[in-house]
Amino acid sequence: MIGFGLRLAVAGGREALTRLVIIAAAVAVGAGLLLATLAGVNAVNTQLTRYASLHPTASTGGTADPLWWSTRDDYFHGEQIIRIDVAATGPSAPTPIGLLKTPGPGEYYASPSLQKLLAANPADQLANRYPGRNLGTIGRAALASPDTLLVIVGGTPDTVAKLPQARQISSVGDNTPALPETMVNLILGVIAGGLLFPVLIFIGTATRLSAARREQRFAAMRLVGATPKQISLIAAVEAAAAAVAGTALGFVLFFAFRGQLAAIPFTGMRFFTNDMSLGVLDILVVALGVPAGAALAARVSLRRVRISPLGVTRRVTPRPPRAYRLIPLVLGVAVLAFALVYRPPTSDGQTAIFLPGLLLIMAGLILAGPWLTMIGARVMARRSSRAATLISARRLADNPKAGFRAISGIMLALFVTSVAVGVITTIVANRGPAPIGSTGAGTMSTVFAENPPSVPDTVLTDLRAIPGVRSATVVRENPVRGKDRDGWVVACTDLPAAYGRCADGATVAEVPMDLMPFEQPASSTRVWPAASVTVGDLQRLPVASIVVGTDASVAALERSRTVLEVAYPTEFWVAPNVPGDFESDFANTLRGWQQLANVIIVASLALAGCSLAVTVVGGLSERKRPFSLLRLSGAPVRILRRVVLLESAVPMLAVAVVAIGMGFLAAQLFLKAQMDYTLTAPGVGFYAIVIIGLVACLGIIASTLPLLERITGPETARSE
Repeated sequence: MIGFGLRLAVAGGREALTRLVIIAAAVAVGAGLLLATLAGVNAVNTQLTRYASLHPTASTGGTADPLWWSTRDDYFHGEQIIRIDVAATGPSAPTPIGLLKTPGPGEYYASPSLQKLLAANPADQLANRYPGRNLGTIGRAALASPDTLLVIVGGTPDTVAKLPQARQISSVGDNTPALPETMVNLILGVIAGGLLFPVLIFIGTATRLSAARREQRFAAMRLVGATPKQISLIAAVEAAAAAVAGTALGFVLFFAFRGQLAAIPFTGMRFFTNDMSLGVLDILVVALGVPAGAALAARVSLRRVRISPLGVTRRVTPRPPRAYRLIPLVLGVAVLAFALVYRPPTSDGQTAIFLPGLLLIMAGLILAGPWLTMIGARVMARRSSRAATLISARRLADNPKAGFRAISGIMLALFVTSVAVGVITTIVANRGPAPIGSTGAGTMSTVFAENPPSVPDTVLTDLRAIPGVRSATVVRENPVRGKDRDGWVVACTDLPAAYGRCADGATVAEVPMDLMPFEQPASSTRVWPAASVTVGDLQRLPVASIVVGTDASVAALERSRTVLEVAYPTEFWVAPNVPGDFESDFANTLRGWQQLANVIIVASLALAGCSLAVTVVGGLSERKRPFSLLRLSGAPVRILRRVVLLESAVPMLAVAVVAIGMGFLAAQLFLKAQMDYTLTAPGVGFYAIVIIGLVACLGIIASTLPLLERITGPETARSE
């Protein structure tokens, strides 16, 4: 029977061969995307592991001499530079990953991207921060991305031990802190919901191509004596043959485009090509799972033939879906709503609530789709007055599962899109970079790990001598603290006019550390309250910050940063920064999620469009005889075109509203429970993407309509 099934698949005439090629091509696209998704998850895990290795935990066990290690942040042109200071305490101290040897005092290694910046920019803007000999390039094993800006600087044990966050480690690579599981799980959930579901729907849709025609052929075999087991085996072999060919082609497509996929900054950073790898389990899941799934889909699609060979020829109307299909959807919403009352204290507990809730809603939308389609079709039938509308409504009401199958991918794509865009838009609105004025954008401030007692005059002189620097102000600790009082003070004579003025009669003012209120720009009209500190006492207070006012030019800012870092090589937790630098990590994360959301939107809508095209074409092919008889009875072709268009367009637009509404509801519940935010409505761009996507889907439907006239001629009715 296996040989007979293969013969039917490849030697069943032009129609069978065309069906085999189409199914194989569709499965190839789906399998390729499935492989890309699995490889992307592996790349994200590898990237996070390498990033975490830059912040190892302290470990002093073993016989090796410990290595002093301190990780700090630096900035250049708004990009984060990771600086690691190391110092070996003996000859057996471990060597950092990616280096030939541990750099000594006055030596450093830099990543390839940082090496390019060092060569392309003046030394007083960047290279002077790392004085000494450049030993070469850091190897890829230590880099999270080809774009990583990383420098590893050598020092003496006494010097590195005084740096912020300094620790001793006795080995490298095996003391990496645990990965941020919440982030990984969220990435897995987004990818699974946004890409895996549409991929599986697409593969299932493709394997069901011309299912009705095959049912008739298999029913005829049953009438001549074939057993249900034999029919099932033949159908499974036929579907698996196309799926095996498509899966093999999917592997070819994945490896052919792996380099281009790795270059897409899904997480805000590019991947190394080799990081887009597949494990043995991934390969087996796709290589065996896709053909097995195709065979199972073929077996399920023939359940009417297995019951009776006359079940197909008589075309009994399927039993309508019931309202119980709404249960998973309601449960998913209830799970997210439960998080409003009880929020687990750990990230694992939060993931255990939010991720299953979102997956339940996605599964619920797919399960409830046929019922919603049936309800919408019945409403349309009661209100219809035209022949095309009535025919399409009756057909949808009689078989809502088939009608929804064509648009299930679109529903899921719009839901995932709505959730992703709603969450990201709200986070950006609440935690995005602060609004900064022209003066504030050129303000550089410092945060000392241990406040020094004073600032050498040479530092202030060097800063003020930089072209573009307008002021250099020393801000000190306020000994009098309290509610609604700033914790820092400055002499009124030292306060630059661009940042406001003192209250009348005051000699010392209470100010923020960077001379600007939180999330507000600098203002020359702002009046600062008087402090209880006298000018005489001011000089005895510890220094909290050095605020440098510039013309916001890149050269002035970077030269000022370099002067401060050279003057205080061990004093900063975070390098001197301007508003926006400190938020760059979060901004990069948001850009990564936005990029991931954009990829999901495009890929999901593309897959949904492909599924729609396959379903519409398959539906036309399966309904050649009914449409031909309608034409023979006098129905114009334009009426049949309207029927086909309405059967797909009406439920598509209806489920679009439901999917977007459920997406915004899920986003609101997640944001309220997790961050206590209220959903911020997305901008015009989101609705433009949705409209363009729906119009493209309508265009796909319209492109199949010319086929209708060619396959519904009188000869079709006679041949059938």
